[in-house]
Order: sequence, then C-alpha cells, then structure tokens
Amino acid sequence: MNRIFPQPRTSDGNPAGESKTFESEEVTRACATASNQTGFLCDDRETCIPASLLCDRVRSCAHGEDEEEALCGNIPHSLPSFLVFHCSNPTSWLFEDQKCDGFNDCGDCSDEGTLARCPPCGPQWWSCPSTLYQYCGCVPRHLCRDRVQHCSDWSDEYICPRP
Repeated sequence: MNRIFPQPRTSDGNPAGESKTFESEEVTRACATASNQTGFLCDDRETCIPASLLCDRVRSCAHGEDEEEALCGNIPHSLPSFLVFHCSNPTSWLFEDQKCDGFNDCGDCSDEGTLARCPPCGPQWWSCPSTLYQYCGCVPRHLCRDRVQHCSDWSDEYICPRP
C-alpha cells in the first residue's frame, strides 16, 4: 500500500497551487512506495513510483508524467528536492530512494551514514568496519563465514551468524 502525503489546500478547501510546474507540486507529488521508499505520485493520484524510476526514458506512470521535459530537462536541478539526495561531494547526487540501501552509491559512504540519517544495519546485514568500499559499515549477512574477510576486524568470519 502506497502512502500519499496530503495535498495542501487553501482556506476554501480547494487544492492549493494549480500550476503545471513540478516545483510547485513538490508536496502533492511526494509519496512513499509499498516498500517505504521515497516516491513520485503519478497523475492518477494512486500510483507511487520509486524516485529512481524517474527520467529513465521508460514511462512508469500511465500518462508518462515521470518522463516530461519539465521534470527531466535539467537533472537534478529540475527534480523536486524531495527526490534528490546530495552526497558530501557537491558534484555528486543520487535519487532519494538510493540512500540507506547498504551500497556506497556516493563513493564516499555519505549516502549510508549520518548525513543520510540512515538507521542501524537491518537484520540481513552485519555491522562492522568494512574492508570493501562497496559497503559502508554494514555487510550482507550472506557473506558471513564464507572464508573471505569482509570486515577489517574479521567479525564476519568469527562472530557473525549466517542468515
């Protein structure tokens, strides 16, 4: 079930901001997907697509509003701010639904740490100082006890239980 964030209304109860620009629709387009990812609400007001499906040259919304020039013309600047996460490197960014996913998408782990306000490692992950730059402090549990060091303290080989 998708969560749709309420559309702002004027004092007479009508929807606020009838403009066709995506910037003014930021609040009305924000939603959370069934997997609790930050999403973009399609024109049908029911379909919530993950942010990373925007501007990928594939129409994910029935009317193609996720691929419109107003939205995709100057990425990331043309995207509503709730869809964009800025890495600690000012030239790097990613879609909001790609942060806190366990992978080092920014290249400096800023999308997996305190800057991104990520929760602790989930149950399918093992918390440790990683030796692989692909991970940032959480290593997938399926890598535990696989006879390959993934944590600098070797905890993935001696302490971590496999799922």
